Amino acid sequence: MQNQFSRTQLIFGQEAIKKLRRMRVAVFGLGGVGGYTVEALARSGIGTLDLIDNDKVCLTNLNRQIYALHQTIGQYKADVAKQRVHDICPDIVVHAHNCFYMPDTADAFDFTQYDYIVDAIDTVKGKLELVRRAYLAGTPIISSMGAGNKVDATAFRVADIYATKICPLAKVMRSELRKMDIPSLKVVYSEEQPIRPSEDVSDMSDVSIGCRRQIPGSNAFVPSVAGMILAGEVIKDLISY
Repeated sequence: MQNQFSRTQLIFGQEAIKKLRRMRVAVFGLGGVGGYTVEALARSGIGTLDLIDNDKVCLTNLNRQIYALHQTIGQYKADVAKQRVHDICPDIVVHAHNCFYMPDTADAFDFTQYDYIVDAIDTVKGKLELVRRAYLAGTPIISSMGAGNKVDATAFRVADIYATKICPLAKVMRSELRKMDIPSLKVVYSEEQPIRPSEDVSDMSDVSIGCRRQIPGSNAFVPSVAGMILAGEVIKDLISY
């Protein structure tokens, strides 16, 4: 009998589809990368999703984020994501967390309850804490490195963090993870040299997290590819493909 996952089942088989239905995956960060990760996980039949992001949809998200529509501006991304996942598959259990993940909020999450963790956040402190907690819990994790200021969607690679090159964020993460004695981390990263923003965007400094930082340029076709690659790695790892 046909169902919405019949075409996926043709590739991976019935037992894999059943296994995915038993899996619980947490996606931290629902922006240009994480939103597309959730999309693919939901359409692949993951049984339970935890969606973590404290941001609300804003006007500048419209150029690249799957949850960003004029009608969703001002709404929490996690809430919009939950609704979309249920529109894709009502049977998926979704836990939406309107939370900005950082070391001081990490205790709100029990990493042992997840079968896989996706790191799609963009703060180094938060990423490092995610990796540390996952490592201590023995839970698989995959991290997205920088997708901003990139225009070549074919430059993404999947590798261990210690085998990466060119990506500035990966360089910082490698250095810090060595200090933490964390031996490995699966990542999606780009080997494209970041470009310089073509305009002065000083008026777009991010003050939503209590600091001012330069906002990178982005587009509709690079972050989405990174998000899909992340999801694909999660699915394949979960079913041991």
